[in-house]
Amino acid sequence: MTGKYEHVAVLLGGLSAERDVSLASGKACADALEGVGYKVTRIDMDRDIALRLKDVAPDVVFNALHGPYGEDGTIQGMLEILGIPYTHSGVLASSLAMNKELSKAAFKAAGIPVAEHKIVHRLVAAKKHVMEPPYVIKPVAEGSSLGVFIVREDHKHPPQELTSSEWALGEEIMVEQFIPGKELTCTIMGDTALCVTEIFEAEGLGFYDYEAKYAPGGSKHVLPAQILPNVYQLIQKLALKAHEALGCRGVSRADFRFDENSAGNDQLICLEVNTQPGMTETSLVPEMAAHAGWEFGEFLRWMVEDASCNR
Repeated sequence: MTGKYEHVAVLLGGLSAERDVSLASGKACADALEGVGYKVTRIDMDRDIALRLKDVAPDVVFNALHGPYGEDGTIQGMLEILGIPYTHSGVLASSLAMNKELSKAAFKAAGIPVAEHKIVHRLVAAKKHVMEPPYVIKPVAEGSSLGVFIVREDHKHPPQELTSSEWALGEEIMVEQFIPGKELTCTIMGDTALCVTEIFEAEGLGFYDYEAKYAPGGSKHVLPAQILPNVYQLIQKLALKAHEALGCRGVSRADFRFDENSAGNDQLICLEVNTQPGMTETSLVPEMAAHAGWEFGEFLRWMVEDASCNR
């Protein structure tokens, strides 16, 4: 094996509500990286992570963490201080992408279409409709569709789960216009847009939620997406534009909704950019990489060799 790095520390697990997803991503990545010849140390991230990394002394970190502390610029800042090269995006891009309000502002400034939204306290959103239904409620800084609700026209009241004493997904939430239609996503690898995938949730699931993303049979992925060529190319263009607007590096994934209106008033909006997308072999990003000719282990090798500080 030739390359800049030999010893990879794979960070997985962590402290967020997406811990189980990260454990699955991390295991898949660690196994595959060993398969292509790297020495791999698996580290379940905890608050002693800086000391553990000093003890292990890896050449590079493969970041397989999801959610707060792993995806929001926190671990990236620590790795910058330690001087350990790492995969995916850097401090600022990670922080911006994780915060849906700030990332939307960056998208809007770059001319990328976004849905109308409001930021309100969760108890305010629970008391009455703060936007005409249908709309979506989502935490400002979580991933994997945790805490997401679709409030449809026939819902007399907002979801009362927002009032629960066990709610741990932030006091401020985003209330966003619901865009019907197709769920589409596109991966950026370096400065290249890979194929566009359409996502269908399993029958009985209301949208592409946590269960649809991670339960066996929860969703079906069609790639390349069966949409008009001009829409397909526009999504690729906007995905790269969103990646660049946030200052992302390495691999990211941009999610879109596309409403094909029979009157010709089509609406395409960018929902978000995921800087730490799921990384099992059947996850969306590895599927899109495979469609472009990248075997899973070689795709991960590209990510490792792309790693650096000052991202």
